[in-house]
Amino acid sequence: MDPNIKKLIPFTKPYQSHIIWNVIYNILYALFSTISLLTLFPVLQVLFRKTEDEEEFTQPVYKGLAYLKEYVIEYINFKVSSLQENESTEVVLLLVVAMVITTFFIKNLFNYLASYHIMHLKNGVLKDLRRSMYAKIIELPISYYSEKRKGDMMARMLGDVNEVQNSFFSILELVVKEPLTIIFALGTMFAISAKLTLFVLIFMPISGYIISKLAKNLRSQSREAQKESGSLISVVEETLGGLKVIKSYNAEPSFKGRFNESVTRLLNLNNSIGSRNNLATPLSEFLGVTTIAILLFYGGILVLNDKTIDGASFIVYLTMAFNILTPAKAISKASYSVKNGLAAAERVFEVLDVENEITSKENAVQKDAFESDITISNINFKYEDEKVLKNFSLQVKKGQTVALVGQSGSGKSTIANLLTRFYDVNEGTISIDGTDIKDLDLQSLRGLMGLVTQDSILFNDTIKANIALGKPNATDEEIIEALKIANAFEFVQDLPKGIHSNIGDSGNKLSGGQKQRLSIARAVLKNPPIMILDEATSALDTESEKFVQVALENMMQNRTSIVIAHRLSTIQKADVIVVMQKGKIVEQGNHEELIALQGVYNKLVSLQSLE
Repeated sequence: MDPNIKKLIPFTKPYQSHIIWNVIYNILYALFSTISLLTLFPVLQVLFRKTEDEEEFTQPVYKGLAYLKEYVIEYINFKVSSLQENESTEVVLLLVVAMVITTFFIKNLFNYLASYHIMHLKNGVLKDLRRSMYAKIIELPISYYSEKRKGDMMARMLGDVNEVQNSFFSILELVVKEPLTIIFALGTMFAISAKLTLFVLIFMPISGYIISKLAKNLRSQSREAQKESGSLISVVEETLGGLKVIKSYNAEPSFKGRFNESVTRLLNLNNSIGSRNNLATPLSEFLGVTTIAILLFYGGILVLNDKTIDGASFIVYLTMAFNILTPAKAISKASYSVKNGLAAAERVFEVLDVENEITSKENAVQKDAFESDITISNINFKYEDEKVLKNFSLQVKKGQTVALVGQSGSGKSTIANLLTRFYDVNEGTISIDGTDIKDLDLQSLRGLMGLVTQDSILFNDTIKANIALGKPNATDEEIIEALKIANAFEFVQDLPKGIHSNIGDSGNKLSGGQKQRLSIARAVLKNPPIMILDEATSALDTESEKFVQVALENMMQNRTSIVIAHRLSTIQKADVIVVMQKGKIVEQGNHEELIALQGVYNKLVSLQSLE
C-alpha cells in the first residue's frame, strides 16, 4: 500500500459509516447493473416467440447450482409462455418492460445513495485535512518559513488538499463499484457462453497493459505541476505585497516576465498531463469496441453455424459486453485521478509530517507570574552557518529596563526571538526565575511577554479585534484606555466607526506611525509582566515618538522591559544599557557611565546627535 494512502486512513475514521454504506450501495449497484440487463431477456423472448414455432414449456425443476443457467432460462421461458397463454402479447410485453424499468430504477437509486455517502466522506475529509494543515502551519516554528515560499504553502493548503478530495477518493470506486460491475457481468456472460467470455478475457489484459503504459510518469508530472502552482501563487503574493516598490522602480516588466515564465511552465505541464488524461477514455472505449466488433464476428458464427447460443441470449450477451465498457473506462480514468491525488497527498503530508522542534515538553511547567529575574547564560546561536550570538550572558532583574543597542546585525533582535522561543538556542540556557524556558509550557511562557516589533503586524479586521488579540474578552473601555496610553485614541476617535473601523489589509488604511501605536496598544492591553520592545518607536514621527515614549515609560514602571533600540535618545533612562557588537557584549552600564567610558556607546550617541 502506498504510504500516503496509509497516512490518509486516519482522516477517514470519523466517516467509517459513510465508507461502509458506500461499499454496500456500490455492491448493490453492481449487482443490479447485471440484473437490469438480464431483464431484457424476457422482452426478447416475447418478441422472438412471434417468429418461432410455438413450443410447449413446462415448469422446470431445480437440480442444483451446476444446472442454474438451464434452470433460469427454462423458468423464464415457462413464465413467458404461461403469460402469453392467458394474456395478450401487448400485456405480456408491458409487464416485462415494467420489470426492466423497475430494475433500472433500483440500480440508479443505489448509485445515488452510494454517491451521497462518498460526498459526505470527501467533504468531511477535506474539512479535517484543511483543519490539520492550518493547525500545522500555525504551529510550525518561524524558522521553518525562513526558507519556504508563502505561496507554496497556500497552494498546498488549497489546491493540493482539493486535489486529494477530487481525485483520491476515486480509489473507492476503483476497488469496489467498477470491478464488481465487471465481475458480475462477466459471471453472467460465462453462464450464457463460456467460449465467448474466454475470448473476451484474452483482450482485457492487453487493453489494461496499453492504458498502464500511458499512465507512466503521470504522478511525477502532477507533482511538478502542483509545485509550479505554488511558485505562481508566490509571485502573485509577492507582487501584491510589494506593489509600491515594483511601481516605483518600474519593475513591472521584470515581474510580468517572472509570472509569464511560471504560467508557461504550468501550461506545458498541464497540457502534458491533460493529454494523457484525455486519452484514457477514448482509448479504453476504442479498445473495448474493437473487442466487441471481434465478438460480433465470432458470436455470429456461434449463433448461425454452431447453434450453441440462441439469438436472444446473444443480444443479452452483447449488451453485457457493452456494459463492461463503462466501468472499464471509469477504472482507467480513476487510475489516472488516483495518481494525481497521490502526488497532491504527498505534498500535503510533507507539511503535516514536519516535526515541530519548538513545542512544550510533557508535564511542562505552568507559570503565571514573573518573580525575580531573566538569566541568559553562555548562549550560542546561529541561523545558518555564521554565529549571531557568541557566549552571550545577561541578567535582567524584575522591574529593570534593559536596553540592547548596537549596529545592525549585532544580534539585538535575535535576543527577542530567543526569549519568546521563536527559535531555540544552540548552546547555553535562558531561564526565568531559575526555570529553563524549554521546561516551561510554551503558551505560559508567551503569556508572560508582550511583544512590539519593528514591523507593525496588523490584520484585516477592526481596530478592536486587532488590539484585543491577546485578551479576546476585553471591554470597549479597556481598549480605549490602552489606546490612550499608546497615544492612539486621538486618531481612532476621528474614524467614522471609532474602534469598530476596519483598518484594511495589513492596516494599510493607516499611516506607519498609527499602525505602530496600535501595536503598542495591543501590548498594553495584554498587560504582561515582561515587555519586549523591538525597535518599537522606529516607525513613529518625532512628535508621536515623544508622546509614545512617555506612554512607554509609564507602562514600563511596573514591569520588566527589554528594549531593542536604534534611536538612542529613547533609552537614556534605561537602568542598564547593553552595547552589542557581532554577537558579543562590548560595554554595559547606564547612560552616564557609558558616556564617561568614551567608548562604542559614546561614539554611537555622537553619530546620532549629528543626524
